This record gives sequence, structure tokens and C-alpha cells, in this order.
Amino acid sequence: MRRLLINVLTGCFYYSGLVWVLLQRRRRSRPILLVLNYHRAFAVNGNLRKHLLFLRRYCRVLPLEQALEELYSFDQKRELRDRRTPVVLTFDDGYRDNYTHGFALAKELQIPFAVFLPPAYIESGENYWWQEGGRLVQHAQVEKVVLEKVIYHLKKQEDRKALKQVIFTHLRDAQSVAERQAFLKDIHAALGSPSSFTSEDELMLPMTWEQVLEMEQSGLVTFGAHTLHHPVLSRLKDPTEVQYEVRGCREVLEQKLGHQVRTFAYPVGKPDDFGMQAPHEVEEAGYNWAFTTVSGVNTPQSNAYQLLRISIDASQHWLLLASIVSGIWLFISPLWNKAVFSLKPSQKML
Repeated sequence: MRRLLINVLTGCFYYSGLVWVLLQRRRRSRPILLVLNYHRAFAVNGNLRKHLLFLRRYCRVLPLEQALEELYSFDQKRELRDRRTPVVLTFDDGYRDNYTHGFALAKELQIPFAVFLPPAYIESGENYWWQEGGRLVQHAQVEKVVLEKVIYHLKKQEDRKALKQVIFTHLRDAQSVAERQAFLKDIHAALGSPSSFTSEDELMLPMTWEQVLEMEQSGLVTFGAHTLHHPVLSRLKDPTEVQYEVRGCREVLEQKLGHQVRTFAYPVGKPDDFGMQAPHEVEEAGYNWAFTTVSGVNTPQSNAYQLLRISIDASQHWLLLASIVSGIWLFISPLWNKAVFSLKPSQKML
């Protein structure tokens, strides 16, 4: 119902001509940059293709670093031939479907995008921690488990849901990567879940280095840093581990890619998630720009280490994307009841 109502509303914006009017108005506005934040590229309804076709028609879809350099070196006297709204597509985490589906579309439609990678996951090939709790519960080989003195009966749907949330919270709030991995090992043993993945799970796993390099060599896809192990940086107890995650990620990516890595995206990405130390560490590590998941539009006055991105999902209707790009959705969405209409990122996509 929530999605249907959003589609109806955004359809009214588009077919009334309001989206077109606002897009034309933006051609005469001050310089801005919209950065869209995806995670998965695959969606059963195939909406990513419709997203890209809309963006190709109505916007200037730019490579990430080119767009940032243009934004921060904007010359008021310089007239751009193409005054459509500049947009950048970013994908966080490096899911395998970014290669199988996103890259395939990029080549077909000649649209560039950027991917922010946590290289430890590419090295290990392991499932991302925010997905693992749900997978372990789904494939549990026991009927009940005790966690923090609470008994969860896995034949009961409400207990399964509660256990997934408890596991997720433990993993999110871990004070070190080592603590997170130890908890994962313990809960894996307690549930007796298999380590293997089904064919349906494979698109949720990380890309391989071979896939990363193929995408890089195409000239259509660029890569940025997303920490080594994707911890929630503000939760890390030891400040030196924050530094290690930020710097180590850049070192690994530069070694693999053979060139400087200039962009960074904070895991999860809200101010409470990256805290006060991380932006300083990112700047000290030599990155030029860093991205949050705080929604909004970037201007030449934007903080280069707390740039804004608008969350969007490949499964969502292209009409919603049209309303986002025109600016109407950013205006109206805070007025809606957050419990029903907010575009909160899924726990499965961080």
C-alpha cells in the first residue's frame, strides 16, 4: 500500500507536467550536483533500466570525479552547453549484481557509475555482516536457541524476526571488527546453519577482483573506498582501528587498481554512524571527497568530507526517481508520516 500510494503521488507529479517544469527551472538555477545512492542493481521488476533511461534523457549523468571537479571549480562566467541537472550514480558495498546487472546496463546504455568497495569482503568472498543474521536464522538447523538468556523458538515467526533483529544489533554495535567476527562465529555454531550459499544468494555476495578490474578497464565504472571491513565507525572503541579501516582501505584499493583512490563513503553514512573522528581521518588519509547518506543536494559550498547522497532502490518505480531528480520529492517527503512513507534504507543494504 505504501509503495502504491507513492507511485500514485509521483505519477501525478510527472503526468501533470510538474516534474518537467521543475527540471527546466533547474537549468537556470545555481550549480548543483545530485548523487544517487544505490546498493543492489538487480530487481525482479527490472526498474534499474527504466531509471537509467530516464536519467540519460533528462540529466547529465557524469563520472563521479569529473562531476565533483566540475562542481568545485564552477566558473559563473562559463556557460555549459548542456544545462541539464548533473547526476552521479553510486553503488555501495560492491554486490555481485553490480557487475552482472549494473555493469551490463552501463555498457548497453553507456552510462557511468561509481562503486564504493570494502576490499576485505572481496578478498574473503564472505557474506556481508548485515545480511548474515537473516541468512543464518533462515537456514538454522535447530528448533531453539538461547541468546542473552532469552530463548528463541525458531518455529515461531515472531521469534525468528526478533532473533534476526538481535543479531543485527549485535553486529552493528560491535566495538571492533574482531568482536563482530567472534559473535558471528558463535551464532553460526549455535544455529548450525550451513556455510554454503544457494544460487539465489550469490548475487548478494561481493564481486571478485576479476570483475572489479573488468569494470575499471571499461572506463564506465570507477571505484571508491568504503573501509576495509565495513564497520560502523562511530561504534569502534579504539581510535586507531578507525584510522586503520580508513587508510588500509585506500592502500588495498590503490594496490589492486594501480592508481590513486580519491573518494570515500562512510558505512551506513548518517552522522551518528561515522561520528566526529572519521571525517578527520578521511581527510588525513589523503582522500579528496567523502560521502554520507544524508539526503540532499550538493553545491560548491558543500563540505567536501560530508557530501550528500539521495537513497534510491533499483526496485522502486522510475516515477519516484523522476520526482527526486526534479526536487519535488525532497521537498515533500519530510511532510509525510515517517513510519509509513519514509525512504529508510533496508538493514540488508548498508
